[in-house]
Amino acid sequence: MSSPDPQVRAARNLTDPSPESTPEEKRPRSPGNRGPVVAVTGAATGIGELLTAHLAASDAIKQVIAIDERRGVVSEATWHILDVRDPAIAEKLRGADVVVHLALDLDLETDPAARTAYNVRGTQTVLTAAAAVGVHRVVLCTSAMVYGALADNDVPLSEDAELRATAEATGVGDLLEIERLGRRAPRAHPGLNVTVVRPTVLVGGTDTALTRYFESPRLLVVAGSRPTWQFCHVEDLVTALEYAALEKIDGEFAVGCDGWLEQEEVEELSGVRRMELPSAVALGAAARLHRIGLTPSPAGDLAYTMHPWVVSVSRLHDAGWRPKWTNEEVLGALLEEVEGRHTLAGRRLGRKDATAAGAAGATVALLGAAAVVRRARKARRRI
Repeated sequence: MSSPDPQVRAARNLTDPSPESTPEEKRPRSPGNRGPVVAVTGAATGIGELLTAHLAASDAIKQVIAIDERRGVVSEATWHILDVRDPAIAEKLRGADVVVHLALDLDLETDPAARTAYNVRGTQTVLTAAAAVGVHRVVLCTSAMVYGALADNDVPLSEDAELRATAEATGVGDLLEIERLGRRAPRAHPGLNVTVVRPTVLVGGTDTALTRYFESPRLLVVAGSRPTWQFCHVEDLVTALEYAALEKIDGEFAVGCDGWLEQEEVEELSGVRRMELPSAVALGAAARLHRIGLTPSPAGDLAYTMHPWVVSVSRLHDAGWRPKWTNEEVLGALLEEVEGRHTLAGRRLGRKDATAAGAAGATVALLGAAAVVRRARKARRRI
């Protein structure tokens, strides 16, 4: 997943009172009577680290198997160091009841072909390996972006709405393919259950095209569009993944805050003013800037800031889960995170570059990036 990296350290008391000194009704459950063995891929960083720490501290989990290319900080977990594309992962998963697959690369700066190769091959390998050693459930984490951002979307979308996204936005093609693999796996491997978790705009140490939107000096609004915002804090995603690991919910479901914010509410809460551009100008500029390599975000990312794609979270609610965060609170946390950062059209700038761009008249993301392009061309002509 996109890589949140907050410092999380989960503490757990590992000392059980002896049977002689504890009445039967107050005696902690012995490890043999506890819940499932859960394996987490991508366990050393980001959401994987948060989930590994959370599960390791839970009395509902018997054991956590942590898999990554380096060892993480959660000492209570059993660590295996390897690439998830390595078929040897099968032996590392032996004995697990559930696998939560979080070893995904959705970094904006990663080469798209390499990113797709890693994400798709890794998911294929994990699903096949899990089935081979008798794991009965694999939990995949994609994104509510797979529903697509379209002008005619219902608000909110049903969780069983058709997936109408295309591969035009960063990483969405990979997520659609991962979901396709997840749907095929139970047919190819009878007895294997696949659960798919789709978070909305993820916040909490994350770096995505959607979080960078709030790093711009103005909030770009495409004329005639209808932006709506539904956030998901990483803490809520972790508890939703725990629900899936404990088999309190299955199938495909979304996770996020209740309700949504209209663009006007976002602007009022953030205090950041909008800059409105015609659709042809915004999309054309975004496409050109991405084509020449100035920005990491393709023009397809803009659709998710133009059209609604909020989704019901009723399945989690029916299972007894509730978010701890509201949309307003998550937006506030995001604004604190991005304070002092400077992004133009998805491209991070240093403070000096941002000042220069402002002097060049870059008051909004796309227009600012265009100014950077013009300066770069002038610089090349002087050489």
